[in-house]
Amino acid sequence: MFDDEDARKKPKSVKDLEPLSLDELTQYIEDLEEEIVRTKAEIERKKAHMEAASSVFK
Repeated sequence: MFDDEDARKKPKSVKDLEPLSLDELTQYIEDLEEEIVRTKAEIERKKAHMEAASSVFK
């Protein structure tokens, strides 16, 4: 739990895109898109968990 809080407090570093080739930039975008899909899936999983817990306490 503390690791999550620490991660949120740290400023995100910005990747220097200048030295990357077109192929590397394309791959970087694909990697980011995969991470977005993974993150959205985790959000949905947590929402479902919260809804299930909330229905128990109604």
